Amino acid sequence: MAEVKLFGASLSPFSRRVEMALKVKGVEYEYIEENLAEKSSLLLEYNPVHKKVPVLVHNRKPIVESLVILEYIDETWKQNPIMPEDPYDRATARFWAKFIDDKCLPAFWQALWSKENEREKAKEEACHHLKTLENELNAKGTKFFGGETIGLVDIAANFFGYWLAILQEAAEMDFVTKEEFPVFFDWIDEFSSCSAIKESLPAKDKMLAVFQSRFKASTWKY
Repeated sequence: MAEVKLFGASLSPFSRRVEMALKVKGVEYEYIEENLAEKSSLLLEYNPVHKKVPVLVHNRKPIVESLVILEYIDETWKQNPIMPEDPYDRATARFWAKFIDDKCLPAFWQALWSKENEREKAKEEACHHLKTLENELNAKGTKFFGGETIGLVDIAANFFGYWLAILQEAAEMDFVTKEEFPVFFDWIDEFSSCSAIKESLPAKDKMLAVFQSRFKASTWKY
């Protein structure tokens, strides 16, 4: 049997992306929790360039960077595909996944953690990017970005499906609402109700406590 290990951090949406994909695929794996304040020698050996999680190790060969790992998983285990078969559709999925990582996530992190005098502008930019993402979902007219089943873009957007609400509560902000983003909130309901996704989500109370303490300390960096 192929050896599959995942080095991750329980509160990281990037690590959880990989767990979600493995569970959607039905791939058995060993999970190794990393202490990011004191990284293990194995993590540094497997990811000497970025020195971060997640790292998937398949038959002793490491694969790094969450979006790269998701594509590797889809190409290696063919059941329950998370990438479209059509080349154009695959390219489109890659585009939106990259849009999430390059535009959406940095903007939301800035909105949540910026200084008060910079926050309103940061919130506007974050909501603009989320509306762009919502419009794409609305144009598809399907339950998920991947169609009627969870795909690459849905998994890439897991931060919005779970982390964002908890971070808003921890930061005592409420700038992303169902009234403003109804289609996106419908997607959140569908996404979070999938068994493979629910099994991959960290406990809300633990996350809330951790992020509340970080907001109070105001020392957490993206």
